Amino acid sequence: MQINHDTRCALDQVVGLLNTMADGETPDTLVSVADLRAFVERHGVSGVDALAGDDVSDVRAVRGRFAQVFAAPEARTAARLINALVSEAGTTPQLTDHDDYDWHVHYFAPGASLAQHLAADGGMALAFFLVSGERDRLRRCEAPDCRRAFVDLSRNRSRRYCDSRTCGNRLHVAAYRARQRESAEAPQG
Repeated sequence: MQINHDTRCALDQVVGLLNTMADGETPDTLVSVADLRAFVERHGVSGVDALAGDDVSDVRAVRGRFAQVFAAPEARTAARLINALVSEAGTTPQLTDHDDYDWHVHYFAPGASLAQHLAADGGMALAFFLVSGERDRLRRCEAPDCRRAFVDLSRNRSRRYCDSRTCGNRLHVAAYRARQRESAEAPQG
């Protein structure tokens, strides 16, 4: 599947934001202004000035809404959630060329808060996936002890783990060891 640079960046931000949520033993990693600043820098979110405590709570609320889209049982529910998200964000498409990128589209309004920025751009990226029939590519890791979000961009839609080097490899090693134990315990004869 081919997606443009803007959509890819917005999806990376959505996934990155979802993966800051507490999950089992893993604590929430978006609890302070410093955490939010680190997220903005790590994901190259443009046009962000000063951040305050309200920004943290507002972005956490958007994060919860993105989680609802990922968990939506069917496309109609996801569409309703996305429509509300981008509408409330004051989505205002604009062509822009900044930071050495050629012309591209931003969906957030000038002067938008960080939460509105993420909701507008992330919501539109999710909308593009839904419209193109690719919503099933928005996934959660299948490892039993991991629920991290990811976007499956493989050709055959076969990706099952957030990271094949950690979750995928860990499960494959465990399955191999279980088979080895079974064959060692099986009666020889």
